[in-house]
Amino acid sequence: MRGSKASTIVFLSPWILSFLVFSAYPIVYSFFLSLTSFDPLQGHPPSFIGLSNYLNAFRNPAFWTSLKVTLIFVLGTIPVTTVLSFFIAALLTEKIPFRGTFRAGFFVPTVVSMVVIAMIFKQLYSPSGYVNILLRNLGFHEVSWLENPRTALPSIMLMDIWSSVGYYVVIFLAGIQSISKEVFESASLEGAGWFRKHVSITLPLVKPVLLFIIVINGIRSFQVFIEIFVMTRGGPLKSTLTTVYYLYDEAFYRFNMGYASAVAYILFMIILVFSIAQMKYLRMGKID
Repeated sequence: MRGSKASTIVFLSPWILSFLVFSAYPIVYSFFLSLTSFDPLQGHPPSFIGLSNYLNAFRNPAFWTSLKVTLIFVLGTIPVTTVLSFFIAALLTEKIPFRGTFRAGFFVPTVVSMVVIAMIFKQLYSPSGYVNILLRNLGFHEVSWLENPRTALPSIMLMDIWSSVGYYVVIFLAGIQSISKEVFESASLEGAGWFRKHVSITLPLVKPVLLFIIVINGIRSFQVFIEIFVMTRGGPLKSTLTTVYYLYDEAFYRFNMGYASAVAYILFMIILVFSIAQMKYLRMGKID
């Protein structure tokens, strides 16, 4: 028995050490930094200033701008991504030609690096890109997709939806395939059409899957960074300044580590509250 416990600890020790060094320690140390004033370039140790960094964040208009942009991104992408992925997954459960090819095709963007996808879309959105070439051939004026404050954020949101739908399609697909076929056959005998079957039967039965997708999609969307870093760097005119890019800018361009850590913890609390609210709302009226 003792030998079994010892071998368990030995096998788990690499993971435990990695967690302590690369996860637990940075989390605790960043919270400590959020209560200090610390510029690594000055060579001085962090000086304790209490909650001043948190209060400064709430007084800073740039922080509220970043939070507003992040909320627009979250609320603009999650519903579209969820609805699209659900109906695509429902369609891919039907006996359609090349079903396996379509399933693989929708998943391909998920395995491609977001940096690569962002660079491709940056080229597509450029004045000489294929999107503007198509517009000119159709007789429309070209659009400065990433240089215009009105179109920059929607353009990135569209790219994010395209790149992430496939991942959630696979999860929905697994949930739908776990439902007994007899349920759908009974609904068909009662005269229910394809849309009615999936809205009235499939959707309630995959509610745990729906909850999982909305929560992880929400967490991921609140942390949007790579797309912004590669495509716009928060511009133009802060129209794409998300909170994570804002704290990155404060930490690694302005070297205001304490303030950036405080912004990170404020964002963490927002994500936590948002996730709890989602779980409580979606669990209401659940079907057992």
